Amino acid sequence: MNIEKLAPLEAYPSRVDLQIRFSDVDVLGHVNNTVYLAYYDTGKAWFFSTVMGRRMDWKKVDTVIANVDCAFRSPIYFGEPIEVLTRCCELGEKSFRLQQMIRNKATGELKSACETVMVSFDRNTATSMELSAEWREALERSMKWE
Repeated sequence: MNIEKLAPLEAYPSRVDLQIRFSDVDVLGHVNNTVYLAYYDTGKAWFFSTVMGRRMDWKKVDTVIANVDCAFRSPIYFGEPIEVLTRCCELGEKSFRLQQMIRNKATGELKSACETVMVSFDRNTATSMELSAEWREALERSMKWE
């Protein structure tokens, strides 16, 4: 994950405020590294709901994570106002790539950035498949924010 190659803020169609729970904080006083992935998952869920027009049927989600690349820039401390931003930055035949960032909403300080490759997945055959027309159209629309 090359943090220097992040898109400008206006390219992210989905922004979600996150609440830091006391259990997210480790003995060093900052959010534990493993929690960042849960924050990014929350961002992905809201992004999918946003681009799909809130029509998500979570029992029938047909994408899986193939790769996650997360870079940590600055610690997050309990009580900080943070948000996760999400955008689709690349679209393939069977996969798409999401770019995300976590930042302090008050100061704009970048806390972390993440890229995730998502693969369209057929649960019956346990193999990758082409993105459905519905997903492709929704993701293409979301990329017009750039």
